[in-house]
Amino acid sequence: MSLCGNPITPISSLPTFVSPEEHANLISSTPSSFADIPPTLKHTQPNVRVTLDPPVPGFDATDGTLYVLTSVLVYFTASGQGFQIPYPSITLHAISRSGTSPSIYCQLDAGPAPDVDVEDEDADTLLQELSIIPQDPTSLEQIFEALSTCAALNPDPNVDLDDDDDATIDPLSTPFETFNGSADEELSEVGRVRSDFSNDSRYHPY
Repeated sequence: MSLCGNPITPISSLPTFVSPEEHANLISSTPSSFADIPPTLKHTQPNVRVTLDPPVPGFDATDGTLYVLTSVLVYFTASGQGFQIPYPSITLHAISRSGTSPSIYCQLDAGPAPDVDVEDEDADTLLQELSIIPQDPTSLEQIFEALSTCAALNPDPNVDLDDDDDATIDPLSTPFETFNGSADEELSEVGRVRSDFSNDSRYHPY
């Protein structure tokens, strides 16, 4: 189970998954239940560091592999330590090229703040920041695209779309943006996107 008030679930082994080719073969064989088909691996990236703010107690990730599955985002180290995150908990992901280590910056929904009425839709929620830092910075676009695809496949079940809204939603489009400005500019943009998400604008890109 996930840590209390935390979208991150510690794992000691990799979840079961299949390659896109294996998935295609399973589909073509007409399985008795499509629900039994394991999630598909959309992208894997070795030699990745992650940082978490606030940090997860007892988790020390110096180097590991990122697995972008259709069900969850997974980070796993050679020592057998890792975690997984459900996509609805990732409220924002963006490419950050500021500083000396380009990364994928993510904001995670860590649930309602302490002593807050969970039924209050306008109540503040806690955020956790995740930075995914690949040794190969040219992989950022591939990681970003895989995350965008999987996030679209796993919409937040708590977000209700307006039945009267005639807008057509592209299941492969996402509102996430790539930020290439200074650190201050990126934080400003991140805050703006987070604010829009909080106001039920996740499915309405600018």
